[in-house]
Amino acid sequence: MNRFFVDKVKAEDKYIILNDPTQLHHLRDVLRIKPLELVAVFDNFGNEYITVVNEIGNEAVKLEVKEKRSPKDLGVSVTVACAIPKKVKMDDIVDKLTQLGIDCIIPLETERVIVRLDKQKKIERFQRWNKIALSAAKQSQRSRLAVIKPISTLKDVFSFANEFDLKLIPTLEGSRKSLKEALSQECKKIKKIIVLIGPEGDFTPLEIDLAKKAGFLLVSLGSHVLRVDTAAIAVVSFIKLNEPRTF
Repeated sequence: MNRFFVDKVKAEDKYIILNDPTQLHHLRDVLRIKPLELVAVFDNFGNEYITVVNEIGNEAVKLEVKEKRSPKDLGVSVTVACAIPKKVKMDDIVDKLTQLGIDCIIPLETERVIVRLDKQKKIERFQRWNKIALSAAKQSQRSRLAVIKPISTLKDVFSFANEFDLKLIPTLEGSRKSLKEALSQECKKIKKIIVLIGPEGDFTPLEIDLAKKAGFLLVSLGSHVLRVDTAAIAVVSFIKLNEPRTF
């Protein structure tokens, strides 16, 4: 079933009005959906609605709500703060991590990040990444959008790191635990995890030291040196695949 997104639907609403130009174009002109066809709608709160297309206009589509499905238990919440890699790989990271069920992605500027964006470029990338996350959420049939934060620094992340039960920083340096060992510690209490993914060349020794002081555990991703996008996908995949057993 084709899926579309709205910010919010009131509990008493019998109809949903879809007026986002991009989604309207996709429904009407690309998919060529007709009245009386079924489509699914999800909102920012994890609710899902099974609807029937009632009217298709030039500026909006009217959808009649037939069934509401409440938010599912999504298990452990995972946030990844990821250093911005070169070229367009951040697009792929947002896409793949959204498909894997991540809750929040924070693009990071660290000491060794090569890509430096001006204010306008940051706005444009932020908007682009949100569009990619929306598309990936629809494709993977998620019932909740991944939150894409504006480009941040490690200092920004450390300021709210105490909100998480487990804080991980994969790195090539220092005394490290395996990812499995880190996830097994106090497993019953883990509800929110944050992972820092460094740039090409890893975090600097100072950044690693600051992360340790903020409560992050140093972990290893194995004997191979992984690219930024590979590391991000590998960590989230491991957490998600082991979640039913480990947590």
